[in-house]
Amino acid sequence: MKIARRSLLALALAATTTALPALAQTKKELVIGTTAGPYADQLKLGIKPLLEKKGYRVKVVEFNDYVQPNFALAQGALDANAFQHIVYLTRFATEHQLALSELLKVPTAPIAIYSRKHKSLAELKPGATVALPNDPTNQARALVVLEQLGWLQLRAGYDPIRASEKDVAANPRQIRLLPLEAAQLPRALDDADYAFVNGNFALASGLKLTEALALEKTTPTYQNLVAVRTADKDQPWARDLAEAYRSREFLAVTERHFAGFVKTDYQQALLAGSGKQP
Repeated sequence: MKIARRSLLALALAATTTALPALAQTKKELVIGTTAGPYADQLKLGIKPLLEKKGYRVKVVEFNDYVQPNFALAQGALDANAFQHIVYLTRFATEHQLALSELLKVPTAPIAIYSRKHKSLAELKPGATVALPNDPTNQARALVVLEQLGWLQLRAGYDPIRASEKDVAANPRQIRLLPLEAAQLPRALDDADYAFVNGNFALASGLKLTEALALEKTTPTYQNLVAVRTADKDQPWARDLAEAYRSREFLAVTERHFAGFVKTDYQQALLAGSGKQP
């Protein structure tokens, strides 16, 4: 009798072990985190409908900062998130020892300079206040643009990905830098002369890319991405999520609703194949 029981238990364990991969294959509920604004809209307008056609139930969770979405992903409250670029993801994951990885890039709104007090960059006056993101990676982007504009001079040999206020070698116009949380930058326009605003927060606050006084020339390094737990990169649902972003249907949504966004390599390839200009 004991032998029989042990045999039945072994069979049950074997059946359970065999079933585990099948359960992973049949995951049909996805929770995706993002920041309020265009990346949430991309999910709702373009990605969620495509996944629902494949039988998924998709919940989009919106955050108002750049910190919680990665913790929520690592802890399993989210299956994926879409709000950050690879520089930020790498730094954050390394600092907090999180096993997170890029799945693919997404169309990205560039960081831009706005002003409610001035109509052009040429109106810059000595002592002007310039608000910029206080997180290290996006602050570096803003400082590089300021040097390109000739407003600041950074020290020789600075790292454009890690530039900080410590790298400012000359400030001939005595610009006052005002580092703020990225979500607060649109509000800073009421007080600061100029403000760098990340694309998602700019559009979420009603600002338009066409109203910007200058746009960053966004490279792939700063294109936003979909992140997943590293262990999930090859899951069938992750492949389906990536396939939705790579689809012609999502390209059509991008062109219709996200004019001015920097398109991804795979979207540019679709446009080139159709004979359209990327």
